[in-house]
Amino acid sequence: MHTTATPTHCPYCALQCGMGLTTGPGGTEVVERPEFPVNRGALCGKGRTAPAVLSSRVRLTEPLIRSHATGRLEPATWEEAVARVAEGLSRTRTEHGADACGVFGGGGLTNEKAYALGKFARVALGTSQIDYNGRFCMSSAAAAGQRAFGIDRGLPFPLEDIPRTGCVILVGSNLAETMPPALRYLTELKENGGKLIVIDPRRTRTAEQADLHLAPRPGTDLALALGLLHLVVAEGRTDETFIEERTSGWEDARAAAMAHWPEYVERISGVPVPQLRDTVKMFCDAEAAMVLTARGPEQHSKGTDTVGAWINLCLATGNAGRPLAGYGCLTGQGNGQGGREHGQKADQLPGYRKLTDPAARAHVAGVWGVDPDSLPGPGRSAYELLDALGGDIKALLLMGSNPVVSAPRAAHVEQRLRSLDFLAVADVVLSETARLADVVLPVTQWAEETGTVTNLEGRVLLRRRAVSAPDGVRSDLDVLHGLAAFLGHEKGFPTDPEEVFEELRRASAGGVADYSGISYARLKEGDGEGVFWPCPANEDAGHGQEAHGGGSGRGAEHPGTPRLFLDRFATEDGRARFVPVVHRGAAEEPDAEYPVLLTTGRVLAQYQSGAQTRRVDELNSAAPGPFVELHPWLAARLEVEEGEPLAVVSRRGRAVAPARITTAIRSDTVFMPFHWPGEGRANSLTNPALDPVSRMPEFKVCAVRLERA
Repeated sequence: MHTTATPTHCPYCALQCGMGLTTGPGGTEVVERPEFPVNRGALCGKGRTAPAVLSSRVRLTEPLIRSHATGRLEPATWEEAVARVAEGLSRTRTEHGADACGVFGGGGLTNEKAYALGKFARVALGTSQIDYNGRFCMSSAAAAGQRAFGIDRGLPFPLEDIPRTGCVILVGSNLAETMPPALRYLTELKENGGKLIVIDPRRTRTAEQADLHLAPRPGTDLALALGLLHLVVAEGRTDETFIEERTSGWEDARAAAMAHWPEYVERISGVPVPQLRDTVKMFCDAEAAMVLTARGPEQHSKGTDTVGAWINLCLATGNAGRPLAGYGCLTGQGNGQGGREHGQKADQLPGYRKLTDPAARAHVAGVWGVDPDSLPGPGRSAYELLDALGGDIKALLLMGSNPVVSAPRAAHVEQRLRSLDFLAVADVVLSETARLADVVLPVTQWAEETGTVTNLEGRVLLRRRAVSAPDGVRSDLDVLHGLAAFLGHEKGFPTDPEEVFEELRRASAGGVADYSGISYARLKEGDGEGVFWPCPANEDAGHGQEAHGGGSGRGAEHPGTPRLFLDRFATEDGRARFVPVVHRGAAEEPDAEYPVLLTTGRVLAQYQSGAQTRRVDELNSAAPGPFVELHPWLAARLEVEEGEPLAVVSRRGRAVAPARITTAIRSDTVFMPFHWPGEGRANSLTNPALDPVSRMPEFKVCAVRLERA
């Protein structure tokens, strides 16, 4: 890396690829950091072009207030803007109660911002109504991991272990487009003689790399996993010693799986029985194996049970709690892991503590200097919170999210946002959601601020400030400090990120996600490789040393826990728990009126709601707009040609985009990417049916009909 480059991390996905930033006459440029272990210097197009969004040409540089006279957003001073937000929240709280104020966060916020936002909601506003868009990311995997292992960390092992295992089943992930630098781990797996099985209804760029590609009907991953476990049992491939010594609940889980015989699963999923048998052979013949899931199986009204079924497959074969084996989730958003650990989720306090646990409330309240009884209880989950806008919730403070594009049943969510008495948005750009606000606050972004993030491995990293923000832009921490002061909390909301992190360390100490042994000084050491949580402080600091089965020793400085569960799982008895699950259909199955399945996802050149990437010329050239991917047979029935406008209609809305005809998708399914607003907005169609445990909406499957536009 060039010696003058500032070491930092990409602002986009949960890989948090290492990069360096240099500044000069030509502006800010990205240089490689080949020593950073996650991406080893490799970057995708989004990472390479990330500095483009730093330009004042595309981002917000001054506060905006909606004029009572004109109805338009007009420039204002920071003092005017913060006062207007504080007045709007204070008035709502006085007239309707604290829970009439909502707070909605984002999975891209740093750990410090997520922590401060949760504290602001519960202490300064006194509201229970806080959640964040990470609920739409990996909440089902999180819930399943907690049920089975007693802990939720996306990957319980580092990415570097993947090429060294014998077989990987990759379920519902298109790494080649969503996390391109991570594809090398699968390539190296194959070079080392390992097998790759990809499960996806589309033959994606990732599926093309597979030794075996299974293309199930969307919404049937649960049946598929159960069918594989049935075969494992029937063929005598269970690891009885591991089951006996390190798990509980096997009898009930086995009985549930045995109801899903292969031919039944083939009828449900469309995956032929020989492919099911080949999958079991590859997986069980390997000395060690892994299952990795992403949004494909998780974004369903049965996502928690689906992930639980894949975990059961790992446990039954002994592929958990030992080196080079296990279940892992590929987190999506940049700080999707850390963003939910420290308090912006409706039911959690910092350190991944449960809001309903009296001991957790007492600990965090002690750090915050408040009465535990003053902390509100759990609030609504993300979609439920958005659905309540304009009803029970009259005012909303939103940071780092764009639900007008990203939420399910998006037209309804947009209408709810418009119905609010007051909406304040803090963002980097004037997103589609920010355009609806009464006040828009321009905030700093990744390269203009220092803060920590936690990547998909549980690796806590330090992003360093590399450039100055434009005049007129402040950090989210400044925003919360100013609002809290207006609301009577002059202290407790510092603006210095390191000071916030020091408090976060104390609040997380002894919790599941214990960061108390991590400091900014430690994160700056060496090559900035980060520290894996849990990482308790040393014993002299009075914090617990439980490494949750990581096998890490006690010492003056805890080394962090790259690999979980090697000695024990994080449950009370140290055993992993099987959870019996059975297949059930999607919340909305095709019928005569809506005969086709819709599934949604990402493309290589855009990210999430596109609020930032759609402002980068190079990325727009590669992916200029939405499309509808469909099979030639379906196109022929509709008499639709390549590129012709095609309307996709669900019970919730209508979207129109050009047809993209390909044999890489099932003939009963269409695919739309979800990065764009307007008439091509895929989430106008999606179903907000919620998983009963994780409260995840069913983004990945709904019934639609197709019409020539």
